[in-house]
Amino acid sequence: MDIIRGLVPSTLMVVSPILITAAGGMVCERSGVVNIALEGLMGIGAFTAAALHVLLESSFPGSIYFALTVGAFAGMLMSLIHAYAAVSLNADQTISGTGINLLSSGLTVFFSQILFNADRTTAYKMGMLPGWHGIYPTALIALAVIVIVWFVLYKLPFGLHLRACGEHPHAAASVGINVKRMRYIAVLISGFLAGLAGGCPVFTQTIQYTSTTINGAGFIALAAVSFGRWRPAGITGSSLLFGTAVAFAIYVVNIPALRNLFPSEFFSLLPYAITLSALVVFSGKNYAPAANGKPYEQGAS
Repeated sequence: MDIIRGLVPSTLMVVSPILITAAGGMVCERSGVVNIALEGLMGIGAFTAAALHVLLESSFPGSIYFALTVGAFAGMLMSLIHAYAAVSLNADQTISGTGINLLSSGLTVFFSQILFNADRTTAYKMGMLPGWHGIYPTALIALAVIVIVWFVLYKLPFGLHLRACGEHPHAAASVGINVKRMRYIAVLISGFLAGLAGGCPVFTQTIQYTSTTINGAGFIALAAVSFGRWRPAGITGSSLLFGTAVAFAIYVVNIPALRNLFPSEFFSLLPYAITLSALVVFSGKNYAPAANGKPYEQGAS
């Protein structure tokens, strides 16, 4: 029981950024645009939030929440590159997303060198986000995000139009929906949420941004979208599954029996093994939006 009680806060801490990012990835792919740049967008958000907090923490009491917000907008701004390439230029969406991931890695190190003369940000002088019994407010943010995304997608006309663009874009265009604009909005939403999610671990799991802060969380979120069958309830469950695996790999050092039974590398590998296994086992039917990843050309059929 003590193990479970100790694991719950760690699980919620890890699940939160995965779920927030997966929610953005789902919105993006529901519109018909594949966004594998989630990892890089999280990195941009994480660096921006951490750097801004370091620079403002001594003079601005609300610097953490301000930094989280700016980090979200930084992710959205970076996602504009993907939106322009994928929607306006009809470029290959996988290549565009990969380019952003590579660009993000270079930019964060470059600006870290300029601002802090190192390949990482300076550690914070003050505390991080306040928690309640080890549970951080990022868990509430993640819950709010998934509820809002569900409501927008399934209860508002905007969500119906967005989903139509991912299933039958030409049919959507025939009734007056601006497919390109809807896809632009969806990509920007995914960038905003990925940037917000990137700021979560730098204020809950670490005291600075480094090149390993995100550590594959964006790719796990992308897998959660697929495993969750592009539905809010599904990605919530898959994010919990994958996040629990990651949290367990971190928390296992507190369990002597398991720590002595297996090498630490085994538990580090576990989250990614579970992710791949889940995708293989449940990949029998394609639940992706019909036009996902397919460029839209106005007037074509």
